[in-house]
Amino acid sequence: MFLLVVLAAGGWTATCGFAGCPSTADILAFRPSEGGRVLDRAGAPIGRLTYVRRVNVPLSRVPRHVRAAFIAVEDRRFYYHHGVDWRGAARALVRNVSRGDVSEGFSTITMQVVRNAFVPRLAQERTLRRKLIEIRLAYRLERALTKQQILALYLNVIYLGNGAFGVEAASRDLFGKSVDRLTVAEGATLAALARGPSLYAPRRHPDRAVTRRNLVLTVMAREHYLSDALAARARAEPLRLSPAEWRPREDRSFAIDPVRAAVDSLLGDDEQVGDLIVYTTLDGRAQRAAETAVRRQADAIERSAGTAGRDTLQGAFIALDPRNGELRAVVGGRRYVPGGFNRALTARRQPGSAFKPFVYATALARGLTPAAVLEDTPVAITAEHGVIWRPVNYDGQYAGRLTLRRALMRSANAATVRLGQAVGERRVASFAHGAGIRSPLDAVPALALGAAEVTPVELVTAYAPFANGGLAVTPSLVRRIEAGDGTVLWRAPARKRARVLDAAAAFQLTSMLRSVVDGGTGRSLRDRGVRGPVAGKTGTTNDGADVWFVGYTPTLVAAVWFGYDAPRPIGPSASGGRLAAPAWAAFYLDGWREREPADWTPPAGMVSRTIDAFNGDLANEWCPVTQREWFRAGTEPTRICREHEAPLVERLKEFGRKVGEALRELLKF
Repeated sequence: MFLLVVLAAGGWTATCGFAGCPSTADILAFRPSEGGRVLDRAGAPIGRLTYVRRVNVPLSRVPRHVRAAFIAVEDRRFYYHHGVDWRGAARALVRNVSRGDVSEGFSTITMQVVRNAFVPRLAQERTLRRKLIEIRLAYRLERALTKQQILALYLNVIYLGNGAFGVEAASRDLFGKSVDRLTVAEGATLAALARGPSLYAPRRHPDRAVTRRNLVLTVMAREHYLSDALAARARAEPLRLSPAEWRPREDRSFAIDPVRAAVDSLLGDDEQVGDLIVYTTLDGRAQRAAETAVRRQADAIERSAGTAGRDTLQGAFIALDPRNGELRAVVGGRRYVPGGFNRALTARRQPGSAFKPFVYATALARGLTPAAVLEDTPVAITAEHGVIWRPVNYDGQYAGRLTLRRALMRSANAATVRLGQAVGERRVASFAHGAGIRSPLDAVPALALGAAEVTPVELVTAYAPFANGGLAVTPSLVRRIEAGDGTVLWRAPARKRARVLDAAAAFQLTSMLRSVVDGGTGRSLRDRGVRGPVAGKTGTTNDGADVWFVGYTPTLVAAVWFGYDAPRPIGPSASGGRLAAPAWAAFYLDGWREREPADWTPPAGMVSRTIDAFNGDLANEWCPVTQREWFRAGTEPTRICREHEAPLVERLKEFGRKVGEALRELLKF
C-alpha cells in the first residue's frame, strides 16, 4: 500500500486533479484571511467585512519558544524534508496496518498549510485522494516559499479553538495578550491545541490542557529546544487564563453592516474572493463619538424617567458631509447587534417640528423674507368628513404676530400651519422630495408639523441643501474597493448635485436656523459649550413619542433620534431640545468640532438691514429687540417701525424743544 501511495504521488505532477488548484502565483500572493478590512476616510481600521478571529503576525513577532513548541509536536523534521516526511509516512502506515485502521496521519506542517489555506473544502475528507492532493501541493509550496515563509503561514492559518485562527488571535483569546509576550508554558499551551482544539480547550477542559501542555514541554526538552530544568519549571506553572474571551473591538461598530451590504450590492457574489479592502467615507472618531453619545444619552433619559435597566429606549444617529453627501457616522441603535435593525437607515418615524424648515424654505423660495409676518393665534382647520383639526403650540402659549424668523425660532405650530397653507402643502412636499426625502408625503395641513414618517438618513440628506447653498446630494458610504493585491475593483463615480433651492433662500434659512440654536428651542447646544457656526432644529411628536435634533455646520449635517420601537411616550415633558440636543452636543464636542473653520457668507446680491424683531419693519432707536436680517436686493423693508416710540418724557422734551424753536422765530419779528 505504501508503494502505491508513493507511485501515485509521483505521478501526480501535472495537475492537482480538481478545479481551483492554486498556481505558484496564487501561493506567492496568498495571505490568510482576516475577514477583509474596512477603513475610514483617513485609512484607519473600522472593522472587517466578515467575522474572522484572526490577526496575521510576521514570524519575527512570534517568539522562538512558541515556534519550537509547534515544530516539536507537529513536525519535528520540518527543516529536513521537502514537504512530505516519508519516514513519518512509513511509521504511520505501519501503525495503521497493525491496528487495522487509518487513525494516524503523517501530515507535515507544509501539508497542514496546504489543507487549511489552499484546499479547505477537502479538510474533512479522510481519503487517498485528499492525501495525494496535499502531497502534490506540499511539493509546490516548498518550491515556491522558504521554510520560514511556510512556518509563518502555518502559525497564522492553524485553527486553535473557540473560533480563533492563528497564534495571535488564540493568544489574545486565552491569555489576553499578544503572542510576543507569551511565556514558555503559555506557548506550549497553544501548541497543545493544534492536535485537538476542542479536546484540549483550556477553559472547558483545564486538566486535559495542562496534561497536553506538559507533554509538549517534555517533547521540546527531548528535541533540545529547552533545557530539562526550564521544561520542569514551565510544567510547574499553573494555567492562568484571561477571564474574558477576545473579540475584535472594531467589529462591534454599527457602520459595518451597511458597509457589508453596500459591498455586496456593488460587487455581487463573483468578486467575493480573498480579503477586500474597503475605503469608506466614514470618520472613525465621529463614528465612535456618535455611538457613545447615543448610548449615554439613552441611559440618562431612562434614569430620569425611572425606567433604567430595561434598556428598551432606542436611539439613532447619522451624519453626512453636505458638500458631497458622504456619510461620516451611522448609528443604528443603542446597542449593536450584528445584522440587527439599523434605525438610522430604515426606521420610519415622524420628524415632528424637525420637518418645519421645509415649510419655511418653500416660503423663502416663493419670495417671502425672514421679516414677513405670520399670525401665531389659535387655528382651526376643517379636514375630511368635516373633522376639525386644531393644532396647538407646544406650551399652549401664542405670541400673536411673529416674523418668519421668530416663528421658526419658537417652533410655533399655529403660525407654521398657516404658512404651509399659504405656500401650499403640495409645494412643500415637492420641495422636500427634491431635497432628499424618499418616503411618501401626503399634502395635508398636518405635513407642516412633521406628521409624515421619514428615515433619519432621508432627513439629514434633505437638510444638506440648507448647509451647502441649495444643492441636493446623494448619500454615499464607500469610496473605493480593492482586492487584497491592491487592484481597484470599484470606485465611486463623480456625483452630480442638482439645485433645489436658490442660494439666497438657503442662506436666509440657515440664518434663521442659527437663531434656533442661539436663542430658540435648540439653545441647549450653546448651554453645553457648542460654539461656532451651527444651525439646527428640534423635533417632538405628539405625546413625546419621538424626539429629534437635526443640526448642521458648513461641513456636517447630523441627526439624532430617540424613541421606542413601538411608539409610546418617552416621559413627561419630553422634547427634542431637552432630550435629543444634548446627544448632538456631546457628539460635536467629542467627535467633530469644526475641523475646517468656515462660516456661511451671504451670496452676491443680498443686502442687510436692522429690523424690529417682532414686526419686521426697519428698526428705530426705540425698538426693544432688533435683528440684523438679510434680504435679496429689492425685497428689504422700507417702512420704519411705528409701534415703538420714544417714552412720554422724551416726547414732551421733544415737543418743548420744537415749541421753543418756534417762539424764537416769532420773536425775531
